[in-house]
Amino acid sequence: MSYMLSEEISNQIETLELDPDRPLVISDADEVLLQFMRQFEIYLDRNDMWIDLSSFRLQGNIKYKGSDEAVDMTNRNIIDDFFAAETLNFSPVEGAAEALNALSKEAQVIILTNLPLAQKSERQINLSKHGMDYPVIVGSGLKGPAVKSLGEKINAPLFFLDDIPHNINSVAEYVPTSGRIHMIADPRLSKLIGAAEGASARIDQWQEAQAWILDKLTG
Repeated sequence: MSYMLSEEISNQIETLELDPDRPLVISDADEVLLQFMRQFEIYLDRNDMWIDLSSFRLQGNIKYKGSDEAVDMTNRNIIDDFFAAETLNFSPVEGAAEALNALSKEAQVIILTNLPLAQKSERQINLSKHGMDYPVIVGSGLKGPAVKSLGEKINAPLFFLDDIPHNINSVAEYVPTSGRIHMIADPRLSKLIGAAEGASARIDQWQEAQAWILDKLTG
């Protein structure tokens, strides 16, 4: 198993001060803490596009209004343009702030989000506005190496939440002792795919996720 961690992410991890004896909750942001798809649809509509939510993917599902022709994602970086325009405008997922606040009494909380570095401060501002003022690490690629690097800083239980199956499976490979919750907040998306193969649990509501983690910590 190769252990490739980008310098960009490594540099951000190095600046963190973690208590080695305190449990760690690492959460994704989009579709876990923040309503990615709702904001993405607003952005697409404003730019004469729409997304077909009949399957859990972006490629081929983003279409032009009127013609319904699929947008060629190789010629147009819609996701980066979207984050540049909308990162400050995301709405929170219901119950996320309250659950993280409760969990923060028992554990350290870090937000690990696939996002361009240029939007890191805007993501921090947006999360803080919604009551989620925790350290943020941004980058790209599968999250297993980053979670492994973070886990090496502590000698306590580690939990990870993400909406993308590949990220859940990556963390299962690199940190098999972790507790992994596969969460997809938007109900239209959550019904499209089942639990990731590497998930410890598939939970789409924060109140239930909070209870699951606390049970593991206190049980």
